Amino acid sequence: MAYYFAKTLSGVAFDDAVARTTEALKEHGFGVLTEIDVRATMKKKLGVDFRNYRILGACNPELAHRALQQEDKIGTMLPCNVIVQETDGGSVEVAAVDPVASMQAVGNPGLGDVAQQVRGRLQEVIAAL
Repeated sequence: MAYYFAKTLSGVAFDDAVARTTEALKEHGFGVLTEIDVRATMKKKLGVDFRNYRILGACNPELAHRALQQEDKIGTMLPCNVIVQETDGGSVEVAAVDPVASMQAVGNPGLGDVAQQVRGRLQEVIAAL
């Protein structure tokens, strides 16, 4: 089972792709709790150049609450990460974690329904880009 799903956007500037992804997440009930600029972090901490790469920590409060009710340590897997990165060919790829794949490792069948709902919404986000 793949652990993510992705879409490549051609002819879209990186910053525009980040903005479009953030807006699509919002339209599907997610907020972005964290935003990590990997490029800036690599430059600052290691002095190395890295491609544009942003990690968005997305959360749907209702579904996160339901997951936390099923499994108190599921917060170790929250929020759901969505990445926006430049590719070698000059396009931008957006990829989201597949929560069904990651929640299987927990072994709590009560998380199945929540994970399926989150997966469906994240797939809709990727498809909308």
